[in-house]
Amino acid sequence: MNSTAPVSRGEMYLRFFLARSRFSLDVDLTLPASGVTALFGPSGSGKTTLLRCIAGLEQAGIGEMRVNDEVWQSVDTFVPLERRPLACVFQEASLLPHLSVQGNLDYGRRRAGRRQCEALADGEAQRIIEMLGIGHLLARRPQGLSGGERQRVAIARALLANPRMLLMDEPLASLDQARKQEILPYLERLKAEFNGPLIYVSHATDEVARLADHLVALENGRVLHAAPLDKALADLEAPLPLGEEAGVVIQGEVSELAPEWKLARVSAGVPLWVHDRNFQVGDTLRLRVLARDVSLSLEQHKDTSILNIVPCIVEEIRDDERAGLMLVRVRLGGPGGAPLLARLTRLSVKQLWLVPGLRLWAQIKSVALVY
Repeated sequence: MNSTAPVSRGEMYLRFFLARSRFSLDVDLTLPASGVTALFGPSGSGKTTLLRCIAGLEQAGIGEMRVNDEVWQSVDTFVPLERRPLACVFQEASLLPHLSVQGNLDYGRRRAGRRQCEALADGEAQRIIEMLGIGHLLARRPQGLSGGERQRVAIARALLANPRMLLMDEPLASLDQARKQEILPYLERLKAEFNGPLIYVSHATDEVARLADHLVALENGRVLHAAPLDKALADLEAPLPLGEEAGVVIQGEVSELAPEWKLARVSAGVPLWVHDRNFQVGDTLRLRVLARDVSLSLEQHKDTSILNIVPCIVEEIRDDERAGLMLVRVRLGGPGGAPLLARLTRLSVKQLWLVPGLRLWAQIKSVALVY
């Protein structure tokens, strides 16, 4: 164990080794102590085990954890769960059935002192209730709520403990697609409002692409990749096994609206047209572009229904995880632009004579931009 690993203000250091009969967790990580860090990987990869070590629900045989300048675990120190200034939200809301929604929220608020957290002011508590849209549910019992409503109440209960860290273990896994889409905007609002680190466990690529700032990909209890989300998704040196979900995330700002076509133009180094969802000029958007929805051309075609045809330069070409296919990383606009991935057949790569440094055009279907 590295007991002298440097950690700066604004960072947390995690070193855990936990051995079981058929599984072992072995991680050594330095993560940002703010924003959303996604623990990503298939079932059995160690996501929840790592989260439980962070929470103090599991005590690793060899372990060290520091958050900023606070030691939560070391050779001679172990801060138990009840004294860690954090809160957890799990797959199941686990609300107290004999209490109303207001009673459950009051229970969460009373836990602040036990978790070494500062008591929350009444105004802040009301703001959390409004942010999660549960004010009209306060008198109801958990059994009378939908799955999405129960999960929003569970998140509110966690936040009312005023934690300095929030842990979320696949909070949408038990919800159907409609309920997921209902709750995701609240999670985006939470991301903007919460000041501390939010550790989010998921195996769903769309959730990670929409919410995460930093990605830790796990496989068999080991760290496969750890980096800011945009870099991790575009990295062909250590590609993530995403299959059809391979793609990138691009940040952009709405620069123009075309209400007659219900389109918005987003400036992301190059202009990209997306479907207008009542955006305003100046709005910041996160765009997700899948590799399967990008094609490359040596010429700028005009006779096509594709709206987004942008100049780019080839940066790297690698074999895909599937035989006969290749992933091509280009930079939009040229060197230094946002990265984009295209999945092409080996034959297409050969016919286009693709090599690093070649300038050409990327064609992106507007419907492939997810935000």
